[in-house]
Amino acid sequence: QVPVVESGGGLVQSGGSLRLSCASASEFTLDLYDVGWFRQAPGKEREGVSCISRSDGSTDYSDSVKGRFIISRDNTKKTVYLQMNSLKPEDPAVYYCAAVYCVSYQAYGLTNHDGWGQGTQVTVSS
Repeated sequence: QVPVVESGGGLVQSGGSLRLSCASASEFTLDLYDVGWFRQAPGKEREGVSCISRSDGSTDYSDSVKGRFIISRDNTKKTVYLQMNSLKPEDPAVYYCAAVYCVSYQAYGLTNHDGWGQGTQVTVSS
């Protein structure tokens, strides 16, 4: 497990935008890994929302965010971003990132372990 830190969350109105950032909290740099974004709403399971490959930069999105969210990476800054546009009332959650394998990141999001960080809170007002 690679320690990470998430930032960029906040409170926005429905239809607004936020950009989340994910950075390594250790000597292991994120450019070496696939990186996924996950979210967990109150009373619900953690779900994978997006993933970006380290090899060719290919991306994947869950159906609930496809067309609204964009994942990207800046390998110079060793940072992965999640641009969230057209936020909806169902998007509020704690958002997490993690070094993963994109081929299985949806399943990884369902796992419970002590490797998840604090995440960053996203709140959407109507």
